[in-house]
Amino acid sequence: MAHEDNRPAEKAGVAAGEKLMNAIVQDEYGDAGQVLRLERIPRPEIGDDEVLVRVRAAGVDRGVWHLTAGLPYPVRLAFGLRAPRTRVRGLDVAGIVEAVGGKVTWPRPGDEVFGIGQGTFAEYARCRADKLAPKPQRLSFEQAAAVPVSGLTALQGLRDHARVQPGQKLLIIGASGGVGTFAVQIAKALGAEVTGVCSTAKVDVVRSLGADRVVDYTREGIADAGRRYDAVLDIGGNTPLGTIRRVLTPRGTLVIVGGETDGRWLGGLDRQLRALALSPFVGQKLGGFLSSENNRDLTVLTEFIESGQVTPEIDRTYPLTEVPAAIRHMTDGRARGKVVIAVAD
Repeated sequence: MAHEDNRPAEKAGVAAGEKLMNAIVQDEYGDAGQVLRLERIPRPEIGDDEVLVRVRAAGVDRGVWHLTAGLPYPVRLAFGLRAPRTRVRGLDVAGIVEAVGGKVTWPRPGDEVFGIGQGTFAEYARCRADKLAPKPQRLSFEQAAAVPVSGLTALQGLRDHARVQPGQKLLIIGASGGVGTFAVQIAKALGAEVTGVCSTAKVDVVRSLGADRVVDYTREGIADAGRRYDAVLDIGGNTPLGTIRRVLTPRGTLVIVGGETDGRWLGGLDRQLRALALSPFVGQKLGGFLSSENNRDLTVLTEFIESGQVTPEIDRTYPLTEVPAAIRHMTDGRARGKVVIAVAD
């Protein structure tokens, strides 16, 4: 990572007297270790429906890597063709409200919150009030920061798209990652019989989260045992559609959350597109979805957490200065659960 910008504020384009903060910034797409750097920048200004949060911790999700690298290329259509429009990465946030906009009735300054923000790899971040919820009391800030993006994805994938019901058989491909560790626990809370798929080193973690059965994909294919599932949640996998369809019941549901390849144009999205195209012509329901960022579902996750049914699985915590290392650790596939950035005490 590049060194901190130590230029005087007036020479760095900062107005005299403007409040500054430490943040990880990016001015071009590329490898995290090359394009991310620590810099002193102005604190963000908030609108009438926004909240300024003093960040205590921020989660690292796969989307952070996509926006840092600018891959696959369609990402740049939404976030900037030649360079990212917003300089600071990070969505997951847990912290303390510093200030609120004129139309915000909740939260209030001093409240502990968690949710989705803009540019959370910084000491302060802008957040829409309707994307925040009270921080679960039984969680630390680091644990709370692990929840929003991955927890919302797991909850909505299972409840709204796979429509998991008590007693159903569910297969989770990628059960040991950020979304997967939440999905195993939420599926068990919904009453499903869960089979998780992961590598050898992560079998114990997935089993400890409550999975009824764990498949080590380095030793066994998902179809080898001849089991059929009412639903498959495929998180970041690249299993061929034909293989997944063979393990689904005739009326089963496949929900693709992600699919990572080295493709610079589609990056695995082609499999989701093929699933959507095939779905109308077969008895099985095949497709994917984009998660919704809202405080209603953050509240649902809080209920699971406070009841003890769901606990964030954190693999490792990094300081703000080591964001590139945190992203690299996540993309290398070594993480068992979530990677978190500790921003402030």
